[in-house]
Amino acid sequence: MLILQNITYIHPDRDLLFENISLNVRKQDKIALIGNNGSGKSTLLKILAGILHISDGLVKTEDSPYYVPQIFGQFNDDTIASALKVEDKLIALQKILNGHLTEENLALLADDWTIAERCSEALSQWKLDDLDLTQKMGALSGGQKTKVFLAGIMIHQPKIVLLDEPSNHLDLQSRNILYDYIKSTTNTLLVVSHDRTLLNLLNTVYELSTRGITVYGGNYDFYTEQKTIESDALNQDLKSKEKALRKAKEIERESLERQQKLDARGKKKQEKAGLPTISMNTFRNNAEKSTSRIKDVHAGKIDAISQKLSQLRKELPDADKIKIGFDDSILHKGKILITAGAINAGYDHRLLWKKPLSFQILSGERIAINGLNGSGKTTLIKMVLGRIQPGIGVIHRADMRSIYIDQDYSVIDNRLSVYQQAQQFNSGALQEHDIKIRLNRFLFTKNDWDKSCNSLSGGEKMRLILCCLTIAHQAPDMIILDEPTNNLDIQNIEILTSAVKAYQGTLLVVSHDVYFLQQIRIERTIDLD
Repeated sequence: MLILQNITYIHPDRDLLFENISLNVRKQDKIALIGNNGSGKSTLLKILAGILHISDGLVKTEDSPYYVPQIFGQFNDDTIASALKVEDKLIALQKILNGHLTEENLALLADDWTIAERCSEALSQWKLDDLDLTQKMGALSGGQKTKVFLAGIMIHQPKIVLLDEPSNHLDLQSRNILYDYIKSTTNTLLVVSHDRTLLNLLNTVYELSTRGITVYGGNYDFYTEQKTIESDALNQDLKSKEKALRKAKEIERESLERQQKLDARGKKKQEKAGLPTISMNTFRNNAEKSTSRIKDVHAGKIDAISQKLSQLRKELPDADKIKIGFDDSILHKGKILITAGAINAGYDHRLLWKKPLSFQILSGERIAINGLNGSGKTTLIKMVLGRIQPGIGVIHRADMRSIYIDQDYSVIDNRLSVYQQAQQFNSGALQEHDIKIRLNRFLFTKNDWDKSCNSLSGGEKMRLILCCLTIAHQAPDMIILDEPTNNLDIQNIEILTSAVKAYQGTLLVVSHDVYFLQQIRIERTIDLD
């Protein structure tokens, strides 16, 4: 059982992250915790893990949770055993086996005589047999680091497991091991993830937002269905209020025109009657007061509708506000862009692939490059781009324009501001206000235009790249995406998915996110082994 009651968390810099958040997780629940970047999902897991402390409220856990963190290199100086918090036990066990049967060593081991066997078995389960527990974490890849912490579940055998983006950096084989664990375990799970395949294995969705936590009693597909219903209702309400606002303004205009006609007729009658100036002034003052009263009455109605409309627009999901419009590639469908003839690459004086690769890429195709971590997917991309040449074989490239969006978003120049970066793509000589309109469409408001690109999150950088592609005079003939969903939250993945689906050129994608590949309608694969 996990219980949070009316908790408040304030950052060390005194910024309030959330307040009065309540959450109740029952035994053997499998829960997805989702929300936009910055909403506090990872912070909430750290609070439950006891790493961070709340400013107010109550935290209660029946058992000590096991926490699998996101990997950012923060454990690089630790050994694998130290990161897994088993180093002291393993050292004590080894000393005891060597004859040092002291009270201190027995206390450190705490009767956990199978700790070494469990470590070996757990690492083997995650295909980490070649690792030594004394190795430094900094020598491991991102995927290996994640798998080390996932192996810790078997080692520590907890009843409650907190997972923060556990499929990040994992190849498809490792993801399937993770999925099998989630399906079969009787542990209580609370999972932060943007992996929609994983989220569909969990039976409840908790959405964290500025309004608190909203519970959806189903998996991620059920959640999206409910959100679609909510969004449709909100859009319908928006249309209704927009119509009401237009009607209110029309009625105001008609009322003022009617009053002005009455005043004009009255003025003519007064003038014909030859009334003195003082009477004419009184008439004019009365007419102005009547017009003012009409304006006041209608202004109140219009203002009330406008405020409601403004509130509804704020509630509209960010993804619904974005307007994506790519120009089409100028290349005709079916044009041969890439021809690879029996290519292979040298790696440590050996060939990278067991069999040389031969393939063609045609204009308009949607292709995924498949392979385990370390199989040479990025190497193949660099050959396609012409940045490196194959060690054997030949690769021919047609004249085309391409853009490569890697995991570090290297297309973005971190030395520039958001506006300056957009201006770099302004090949069509758009005016300044046109560029700023495009930035607004991708949720970069006036406050963001002078912000350094270096300060942007992964999701913001991806949105800025998409915005830049709409600013460019002509869309690229080929877009190459290298693990594009790794650093994105669900909202930004949906934005990316919509943009890629709208793109009419050639698409080459490296991704272990099967759900994403299905959504963007991949037609075939190039498999590496």
